Amino acid sequence: MCRCCVVLVLCCLGLLSAVFLPDQSLKPQLGDPQLATNNPTLTTVSLEKPFCMFDSSLCPNRSYTIYLYVMKESASAMSSLVTDDSNKPLGSTFQQTSGGQLGPYNAAFFDVPDCAVPPRLADVGGMNKVPDVLKQYLFRVGDDGTCLYDPNFLGVCNPPLSPDTTYRFKYVLVDNSEGMVKDQTLWSDPIKTRRAKLPMKIDTWPGRRSGGMIVITSILSVLVFLLLTGFLASVFFAVMRSEDASEETKGTSPTVQESESRPQLSSE
Repeated sequence: MCRCCVVLVLCCLGLLSAVFLPDQSLKPQLGDPQLATNNPTLTTVSLEKPFCMFDSSLCPNRSYTIYLYVMKESASAMSSLVTDDSNKPLGSTFQQTSGGQLGPYNAAFFDVPDCAVPPRLADVGGMNKVPDVLKQYLFRVGDDGTCLYDPNFLGVCNPPLSPDTTYRFKYVLVDNSEGMVKDQTLWSDPIKTRRAKLPMKIDTWPGRRSGGMIVITSILSVLVFLLLTGFLASVFFAVMRSEDASEETKGTSPTVQESESRPQLSSE
């Protein structure tokens, strides 16, 4: 047997063991807070892409894709499988699983990140390049607000998550030529989206405003508006009066000058 074939066989044997015995440390993680601020939001969660997670499972000259599965924590543990009996990835959609309530749904797929060249913020030359670098480093779950309502959309849908809801996430490595799952991470730790605040509870000033303060602020705002209106009106009328006075002056000055220029007859 040729040396390349031996390497390929050993590699594939390693893949089989990885499928059934995933590394306990391999699980999706929230993005670095310095890069993914305000994370999670009401309807999205930004996860680190699986850099270097599946390096030991990759065979040379093979093509792979990363699948991302999402499931609500309240879903049954028995329904957390992401493969069928033939070890192929499930194609369950957001609608079929009631948004992850009945089991995991496929939210996205993307190429295996390059472990040798991870993105760095130091590579950013300007603010216009920041989104591209973050897109290489992070994946934002719940970022597509239109796919559920677009009748012409045929791809994998990544719709907004539910506020104040706990989710788990899993990355799966799929061999493109065979369509088989070669490796997968554990389910992530529980990650909860933010809770929406009631309008009356939103703090719009350092130190929460009471109802009386809001009324006083409204009255003062109206008074300032009236004072400003009165000031502008007085300025307007003052300008109009000055223009009228200048026109009267122009109308009377020729007559006065004419009377002064006429010679006076002396009586002898």
